[in-house]
Amino acid sequence: MYKQHFGFTELPFSIVPNSRFLYQSPRHKEAILRLTAGLGEGGGFAMLTGEVGTGKTTVARAMLNALDNNVHAGLILNPTFSNLELLEAICDEFGLEYQADSSLKQLNHVIHEFLLSNHANGIQTLLVIDEAQHLSAEVLEQLRLLTNLETESQKLLKVLLIGQPELQHKLKMPQLRQLAQRITGRYHLLPLEASETANYIRFRLELAGGDKQLFSAKALKLIAQQTSGIPRLINLVCDAALKHAYGLGENPPNFSSVQAACYEVMSFQANFQPAKSHSAKPVYLTYAAAAVIGALLAVGSYLYTPRLIEPAMAEWGELNYPAQPAEVIEKEVFPEFLTQQLSLASDFEAGVGDLYKVWGFKPSMLDKLCLQENEGAFRCESLSGDIQTLRAANTPVLLTLEHEGVISFAVLYRLNHQVAQLLIGDKNIELPLARLDQLWNGEYHRIWRRYWQQTLKVGMSGETIALLDDRLSQVLGQPNSSNNVYDQALQDKVKAFQRWQGLTVDGIAGKKTLQRLEEVAQVDAPTLQMAEGI
Repeated sequence: MYKQHFGFTELPFSIVPNSRFLYQSPRHKEAILRLTAGLGEGGGFAMLTGEVGTGKTTVARAMLNALDNNVHAGLILNPTFSNLELLEAICDEFGLEYQADSSLKQLNHVIHEFLLSNHANGIQTLLVIDEAQHLSAEVLEQLRLLTNLETESQKLLKVLLIGQPELQHKLKMPQLRQLAQRITGRYHLLPLEASETANYIRFRLELAGGDKQLFSAKALKLIAQQTSGIPRLINLVCDAALKHAYGLGENPPNFSSVQAACYEVMSFQANFQPAKSHSAKPVYLTYAAAAVIGALLAVGSYLYTPRLIEPAMAEWGELNYPAQPAEVIEKEVFPEFLTQQLSLASDFEAGVGDLYKVWGFKPSMLDKLCLQENEGAFRCESLSGDIQTLRAANTPVLLTLEHEGVISFAVLYRLNHQVAQLLIGDKNIELPLARLDQLWNGEYHRIWRRYWQQTLKVGMSGETIALLDDRLSQVLGQPNSSNNVYDQALQDKVKAFQRWQGLTVDGIAGKKTLQRLEEVAQVDAPTLQMAEGI
C-alpha cells in the first residue's frame, strides 16, 4: 500500500526469505565461507544454527543459488518425519520414482542408485534440511546411515542441517555421537550489531528503489535497540513504521511512527499486555528487545527435551518451593511494606523466572519472555480466570496484580480456602483471599512441561511414541503397550482421549491433542494445595 508513496519498485521489508535481499554482514559472509568449506572435499555434514529470525534460511538460499552446475541440490522445509517419511521426502525432492508401499530397504536402494548415478556423471548431491531441530534422534541416525555411501575421497551425499539452537544440543545425545563427529563445518548465526542493523535497513531500502536515508539516525538506533538486530524483527518493525507513516501522510516517517511500530511489533512478539491507564502514556517493551540478545547466549542445555532436564537445578536447591516462611498480611489496612514490595515486582521476565523456580527449573532468557512460538522444554500461556479456576488447575501460576496504577507480577505457589501464599519479588507473602481479590483482575500466566515437538501418527516409532503411550495409559487407566510403535492399539487410546476431551476424533496426535495431554498428564508438576488453616 505504501510502495508508490515512498517511491519503491518493490516492498523492501518482506519477511519471505529472498537471497537477493541477503545483506552480507561480516558474520553472514563468514557463515557462507565456513559452511561451504565444511561441505567441500571429503565433508559429509555441515550445520547452521541461529535463533528464530536471524536469517538462516536466507543464507542457505544464497548458498544454493551460488552452487556450481555440477551440484544437484534438494531442499526440505519443516520436516516432521518418521524414518520412512524422510526417505520418501528425499525421493520426492529429487524426483525419484518408488512404489507407494516401499520399505526402508527399497527406498534406500533407490536413493543409493541415484547417488551412484550422479557420481558417475561428475555430479555432487547436496541435501539441505531446514528446521532440522524437529527431526527425531531416530530420523537423524537414519540420515547418517544414508551418507555411508562414499568413495575413497568423498561422501556421495552431503547434508546441510539448518535449525534453532536446540539442534546443537540434540546432537550431544549419546545415540547421535557418530553423526556429531561427521559435522565438518558448523556456524552459529548471531543477530546484527547496531551499526550493521542501520546498514541492513539502508541496503534494503536502496535495493527496493527507495531513499536509503529514509529513516533518521535516531530511528535506526531505536530499531536496533528494540529488535536486538534480529533481521525478521527489523523487517516487521520497518514495514509497520512505513505503514504508519503512509497512513498519516508522512514522508519520511516521523520518529513517533517508528516508536509506534516498535511498540506494536515487539509487544506482540513478547506476548505482553501493557498496563491499562487513562493518564499514562504507553510503556514501550524495552525488556523484550534487551532480552533477545541474552537469549542467544542463554539458550542451552535446558531447551531440548524434558527427559534431559534434571527436575531441580542445584542452584535452586532440593526444594521447589521458597524455603523462608511467608510474611502474613492482614486485610484490615493496606501496609506500606506490601505497597513497596509490589513496586519492586514490576519486571515481567523476573516474575516468569520465579515461576520456573517454583518448578525447580532454571529458565533461559527466551523462556522468560513467555513466547507462544518458543520451542523449549516448557509451554507458556497467558490466560484469565478466577480463584476457582486456579484451584481446579492446582499448579503455581504468575498473577498480574495492580495497586494504585502500578502493575506487578507475583507467583501464586500455595492456596487454601482462606489465604494465598505469593512470591512477590524476593519475599514470600501470605495474603487473605479478600486482599488478593483487591489486587488481581483475573489475568495470569502458566507454564507446563512440553513433551512432544511434532504431530504423531500411525507408523511412527521411537522414544516419543513410547512416551505418548505411557502418558495416555496413565490418564486413561489402561496398561502400557510392550513396544514403541504407533500401532492400532495406540491409535485407539488417542481416539479415546480425544472423545473424553471433546476434540476431533481422528486418531492422530496433533497439536491440540498433544497440548491437552501435556496439560492433564503433568506427573511431576508442583501443586497449590496446602493444609487448611496453615
